[in-house]
Amino acid sequence: MDTIPLRDAYRALLDAAATVAGSGDPSPGPPPGEWDADQILAHVALVTAATIAAAASVASGVNTTYDNRMALDTWTIGRVITTTGGGAGLRDRVRRQGEALRALGGPALGEAELDTPVPTLLLSKDTVLVDQPMPLRDLITGLAEVELPGHTKQLLALLRDGA
Repeated sequence: MDTIPLRDAYRALLDAAATVAGSGDPSPGPPPGEWDADQILAHVALVTAATIAAAASVASGVNTTYDNRMALDTWTIGRVITTTGGGAGLRDRVRRQGEALRALGGPALGEAELDTPVPTLLLSKDTVLVDQPMPLRDLITGLAEVELPGHTKQLLALLRDGA
């Protein structure tokens, strides 16, 4: 599996997070009902951790599921912010998790493992996006093609000029 798009998506997200952090605005505020930068990064850390767990389970031959509801839970997001120290700690966690996922999704898993159907429940703002089995490969490519670019845009929208 080509993990270069995944690497590039994590790099763009982390560059956007660093831009927001270095913007000179001590606390770029989100639009009403949206997350701030730390909440976005904590959510991404949780989503990435769940994807790593699913990939590791498939690699070990264990049945697994993928459910992103914990990555949407405000208490859990707050806990990740607290345990990482926020800001730089969150960026470091997301960077390291992205590296781990690339290692699993690339050379560590074979084609049959990447094609393993994983019962999946994906929500966004209380809307069900997916409620059916998906190949593990699609969970990983979905991060690179949809999830991470969406959160990169969300981070950049926090800048006053919308950079």
